Amino acid sequence: MAGTVAPPVTDPELDVEVDPDARGPLGTAFRYLAMPLLITAIIGGLYLWVQGQELDSIELRQLESSILWPRFVEHVQLSALSTFFVLFLAVPTGILMTRPRFRRFAPAVIGLGNAGQAIPSLGTLALLYFLFVAVDGLPSTGLVPVTVALVGYSFLPILRNTMVGLDQVDPSVLEAGKGMGLSDRRILRRIELPLAVPVVLAGVRTALVLNIGTAALAFLFGGGGLGVIIQRGFQLSRTPVLVTGAVLVAALALAADYLAGIIEEKLAPKGL
Repeated sequence: MAGTVAPPVTDPELDVEVDPDARGPLGTAFRYLAMPLLITAIIGGLYLWVQGQELDSIELRQLESSILWPRFVEHVQLSALSTFFVLFLAVPTGILMTRPRFRRFAPAVIGLGNAGQAIPSLGTLALLYFLFVAVDGLPSTGLVPVTVALVGYSFLPILRNTMVGLDQVDPSVLEAGKGMGLSDRRILRRIELPLAVPVVLAGVRTALVLNIGTAALAFLFGGGGLGVIIQRGFQLSRTPVLVTGAVLVAALALAADYLAGIIEEKLAPKGL
């Protein structure tokens, strides 16, 4: 009958009511477009707000694209580089810590990861700065020490999620793989890692957002980034400059989390 609302259906696996329209094209489009529209609204609102201010010559100079764009690119580079290295280090370490021969070392490794995140981000950067200063031949400021500090700060989420993802694989599935004649290495590659992908990628998303936020402090050690814009806003007592830097960092974190969520969804095995 025209105008009749379709009754909710029950998902037999979850035993909950599901709105049929939520699975249609409209629901899918909303799910994929909501965050880009929100980010666009945030950037657009920032632009309109800044344009509505009476900017002096100092503010106009600090808000030029020739100033903002290089700092934005530096921030993206810092976040991406540190996330790449922590992914390169934490995932293999998490895999090793779930193997029978190395499980006895897991508490110590997790303890180191906890220490890296328990220390406040500014403290981590400062400790790494003094370490690099104390060792001759190492750069004390710039990209290298900041990247190392970010890796140490975001190491735990990926490490722990990798271990949790591998440990939660059903032992009966592993036994079935062994019964099919698969070696331990093939079981890891073909069964354990694919099933652990959603949990591991959730840790990567967390680490990426942490790195983007913490990279705002990189300017204290010559690392550049959007923190330079925020710091200049404080120093010069120019609110538009300060707000612009802060909003750009927040928008970048939202965009990175959104893109990482799409990648997580696409890489997750079907049926999970």
